Amino acid sequence: MTGLRLVHAHGDRITLTEPATGVELLSYVYAAEAAWEAPKPYLHPIRTLAGDIVTDYRPNDHRWHKGLQLTASHLSGANLWGGNSYVHGEGYLELPERVGSMAHVGFDEVAAHEDRAVIAERLTWHPYDGDLWAEEERRIEVHDVHPESGSWALTWTSAVTNRRDEPLRFGSPTTAGRESAGYTGLFWRGPRAFRDGRIIGPDGEGPELMGTQGPWLALSGEHDGTDGHATLVFAHAPENDHAGAEGAHPAHWFVRNEPFAGIAPSWSFYDELELAPGDTLTRRYRVVVADGAWEREEIAKYLAAHPW
Repeated sequence: MTGLRLVHAHGDRITLTEPATGVELLSYVYAAEAAWEAPKPYLHPIRTLAGDIVTDYRPNDHRWHKGLQLTASHLSGANLWGGNSYVHGEGYLELPERVGSMAHVGFDEVAAHEDRAVIAERLTWHPYDGDLWAEEERRIEVHDVHPESGSWALTWTSAVTNRRDEPLRFGSPTTAGRESAGYTGLFWRGPRAFRDGRIIGPDGEGPELMGTQGPWLALSGEHDGTDGHATLVFAHAPENDHAGAEGAHPAHWFVRNEPFAGIAPSWSFYDELELAPGDTLTRRYRVVVADGAWEREEIAKYLAAHPW
C-alpha cells in the first residue's frame, strides 16, 4: 500500500483518501458537537473501496449514534454515550445532568506512511460538570488496503487511565437491569440499508449471537442506491483476552440487525468493569471493511492471512 492521502482541516476533521480510486475511505471528526449527544470524536463517513458508505450519522432514532466511536454508556453514574439515560424500572429518561463528553486534547501523530496511515490522539473524559475523570491515548491505523480483494482494515487502540481518586465503574443498560442491551465501548452504527443484514460469527449466525463471546463478529448488508453488498468484520486483538481467562474482564458482543444494524465488543455486557485510580484499561480492535457479501470461510481466511 502506498500513497494514501491525508488532509487535516484543523479543529474539525481528518480525511483519508485512496488515490488510485479517489475514494475517501474515512473522516475522523473531532470538532465538538451538541452537548445532549455527548460530544466525542468519531469516524464518519466510512466507505468501502467501491465508494459505498457503511456508517450512519445522527439517525432519527438515536441522534447520538455517529459512525464508529468509542464511548461509555454507563460510567460511574454518568452517560458518555449520549441521549436519554436508562434507569431500571423507569426506562430511558431525559437526564441532561448525566450526559458527559470526551474532549480532544491534541494529536501525537497524523501521518501517511508507506504501508499505513496513522491518527494518534490524546483525549480527556468528563461528566456533565466538566471534572476530569479519565485520560485516553487513542491510535487509529489504516492498513492492508487491497483493491484486488476490495478490502481495507483499520486498527483502533485505546488506553483509558482513571484520573479520579476513586474507581471508575464501566457498565451498560444490561448491568443496570435491561436485558440484551449491553452496549458500551467501541460501537459501530450501520447505514439504514443494513437493517436485517446477515450477522456472522465463527460458529453461528443471526441475532442470537447477542451477548455471546468470540474472537470476531461480522455483519453483511446490501446497499441502497447502488448494487451490491458490503461486509464489516470486527475482531479482538489477542491481548484483549475477551474470554476473561486468568482474571481478565470478559467481553461479549452487542449486535443487532433490527431495528438497526450495530455492533459493539462490549466491555461490560453482563457485569461492571471496575478501573482503579491510576490504572489503565487498554483494548485493541481490528475492523475490516470489504466490498461484497463475505461468507464465514472468507472471513476466517482473511483473518488467518492477516495476523496481529
